Amino acid sequence: MANWAAGFCILATSIQVVSTAIAAWRCRACTSHLSPPDSAPAVTIVRPVCGIDNFERETLASSFGLDYPDYRVIFCAARADDAAVALVRELIAAHPGDPATLLIGDDRAGPNPKLNNTIKGFDAARTDWIIMADSNVMMPRDYIQRLLARWRPNSGVVVSVPIGARPGNFWAELECAFLSTFQARWEYVADTFGIGFAQGKNMLFRRDILEAGGGIRALGAEVAEDAATTKMMRAQNRKAHVMDSPFEQPLGRRSASQVWGRQVRWARLRRITFPVMFAPEILTGSALPLLAGLYFAASQGLNLALVAGLLLAIWCGAEAMMARCAGWHFSWRMPLAILIRDLLLPVIWVDAWINNEVVWRGSTVSEAKVRSFRMRELTELPAYAYARKLTDRYRQKWRSR
Repeated sequence: MANWAAGFCILATSIQVVSTAIAAWRCRACTSHLSPPDSAPAVTIVRPVCGIDNFERETLASSFGLDYPDYRVIFCAARADDAAVALVRELIAAHPGDPATLLIGDDRAGPNPKLNNTIKGFDAARTDWIIMADSNVMMPRDYIQRLLARWRPNSGVVVSVPIGARPGNFWAELECAFLSTFQARWEYVADTFGIGFAQGKNMLFRRDILEAGGGIRALGAEVAEDAATTKMMRAQNRKAHVMDSPFEQPLGRRSASQVWGRQVRWARLRRITFPVMFAPEILTGSALPLLAGLYFAASQGLNLALVAGLLLAIWCGAEAMMARCAGWHFSWRMPLAILIRDLLLPVIWVDAWINNEVVWRGSTVSEAKVRSFRMRELTELPAYAYARKLTDRYRQKWRSR
């Protein structure tokens, strides 16, 4: 058992070092501005808004003045009384030279509130290239061309993972530890090995490919639009590609409950949509390898504190190296945040297996709701009504006999 524990500890630690090296190479800090291509295609950016986040004015304002010759921004709100509506109207009025509009309404394609809010923007878009971007993403001036630069002949969607930036307290640093050196790292590892996943913060679509998969409404087939996008593109033998040098998401202040709620929500979504891929996540943090290493050290009479310190130094040092290469936030408090994150990972993993509901901004989404919505859609089809009428007619004839 001690030898098995040592083997697991060495294997997991090696994977930690290799995975951070891969991500560090992919995420090298972008120091130069990327100019638009000579034949830059027209692009529409669809930004759904719901409520006011930290830095909301700054992130939404970054939609304007992009260094791209032909683009339009469509903001989408589900309700006219949403707190973000007044801000969006103010920003549009302050940038009269930038083509931007605000659409209000809710199209029910499924129980996913973000997707329902976004559909009208895709319907209004008149370009072949469409970007879905969350309201809390900071867009650099070369935002569009950096996404386009990652497009390949076999691409189905190009995405950028969110990178935590400008944390206002320790809990926001904990979210940086989740977003940047953990989740982004594994996204880049998967993409490097050709099994990339879509990530809903920034997604670049080409209209003909999206329509071939059933259109924007088909993304309501899953509880999360990014998971549905991944499956749609794989069904067409296309890839979800992750762009290098990802975009930042400024965080500000966070509470412990906000960080916990966001992480369990994302974990539940990953478990519901890709259970086989989610299962090994229990092995990704340092908690289990550390326990295995200490078990081996105890069996051999080694200094437990020294072994624990060495292992934690390797795990945290690898992530510090990655953050430094990428130019991401990494303060003196980040090693503690990484340790707490790794202790929480097994708890979040267990929670994801025993809970099916996902709460987002007051809306509850679940796998059961998706199935119920699809069944209701089926019953509203004319062919279903005709088949039901025939069944009732034959049932009546049978009873009359």
